Amino acid sequence: MGFYHNPILLHQAIDGLNIREHGVYVDMTYGGGGYSAEILRRAKDIKVIAFDMDSDALVNKLDDNRLTLVHSNFCFFDHFLDYLNIQQVDGIVADLGVSSHQFDTAERGFSFRFDDGPLDLRMNKEAHKTAAQVLNTYSEEKLKEIFYRYGEVENAAKLSKQIVIQRNEKKLEKVSDFLAAINLLIPKGKEHKYLAKVFQALRIEVNEELDALKEMLEKSVEYLKPEGRLSIVSYHSLEDGLVKNF
Repeated sequence: MGFYHNPILLHQAIDGLNIREHGVYVDMTYGGGGYSAEILRRAKDIKVIAFDMDSDALVNKLDDNRLTLVHSNFCFFDHFLDYLNIQQVDGIVADLGVSSHQFDTAERGFSFRFDDGPLDLRMNKEAHKTAAQVLNTYSEEKLKEIFYRYGEVENAAKLSKQIVIQRNEKKLEKVSDFLAAINLLIPKGKEHKYLAKVFQALRIEVNEELDALKEMLEKSVEYLKPEGRLSIVSYHSLEDGLVKNF
């Protein structure tokens, strides 16, 4: 099991919730439990409902009967609140993107640092869609749209064409297969920045991240109390745009 780093904006995000006694709070992205732990630390009579679609996070459950941890995508949080007979909550926090554990676990395929890893990129290991499936089955036009829209990859058209050519010669299964297939298109001196954009685009598509975020935001209005707080930590312009325009 990999290590989960403490969230960078932990205290700022929790400060934004204005934690109060007798409150009910939702942690949409449990991960290593940092946000839930901080919420629980700030009040005694309190309840936290936390979600994470990555089963690896479940082993980090805090030994605290004030916490309920659910293995689910946060876009389904309303189903579980209804099941628990919780009509309204005092605050919701979400730290979007990939955890340090996911980045640092080679077999998850989230980082191009581990070129022997699989083309996976699933946050939920039980989901069916993988990066390999996307790269090997999507049309050239669909791939171009994904890289341009989700990664703002400048040469998205050339990249997509190259992927289709290379996959016809050899199925792309490992990160190393993919890197070899697109090697000639990676800008020299900008390898890290370029590949970060490419992998971001694939990850967003595999996990349908923006659709899930939009659904979660829309549902949150129905469950937040009139003076409830929504605290979101985002890392790229697409997430940021959805949150700020919400």
